[in-house]
Amino acid sequence: MSEQAVELELLRFPIGRFVVPESITVDQRQQWIKEIGVLPKQLEEAVRGLDDGQLDTPYRDGGWTLRQVVHHIADSHMNSYTRFKLAVTEERPTIKPYAEELWAELPDGERAPIGSSLRLVEALHERWHYFLERMEDGQFERAFIHPEHGRAMTLLEATGMYAWHGQHHVAHITSLKQRKSWE
Repeated sequence: MSEQAVELELLRFPIGRFVVPESITVDQRQQWIKEIGVLPKQLEEAVRGLDDGQLDTPYRDGGWTLRQVVHHIADSHMNSYTRFKLAVTEERPTIKPYAEELWAELPDGERAPIGSSLRLVEALHERWHYFLERMEDGQFERAFIHPEHGRAMTLLEATGMYAWHGQHHVAHITSLKQRKSWE
């Protein structure tokens, strides 16, 4: 991989790509649930003090603006919470994907103040965290079918992926702030 490709990979995936561990322990699951629970505070801290010009700065060339990243987290995690509830209450439901790139380009994704999405993420994660903490062990083996991936994804795997997803996007914000010396 060229130096430029490595640099682009680090900008796109500042904490690395999500990899499902071969074996997932109860401690690992608890850590992921904790990360989902603390994400709202981490996100709020990451964007604290940023002005509109900074929020409208892409985290990388060709990437979303920080404003779009905040709104994307709300959009994505709303979809995920719904998927979790479907998987717990239905037998291997096929979920409906959404065009996240197009959602990010809608007026609320491109230009809306971030406060509404910060509040949404806070309330959503409060509910989601509560739900996850009270799921029975066997419920984490329940799954949904993602038609774009063509396979079942267990809620255990999805818990890890969404814990990573939140950290991934917070790192987009914090790494741009560091590169721009906005801290």
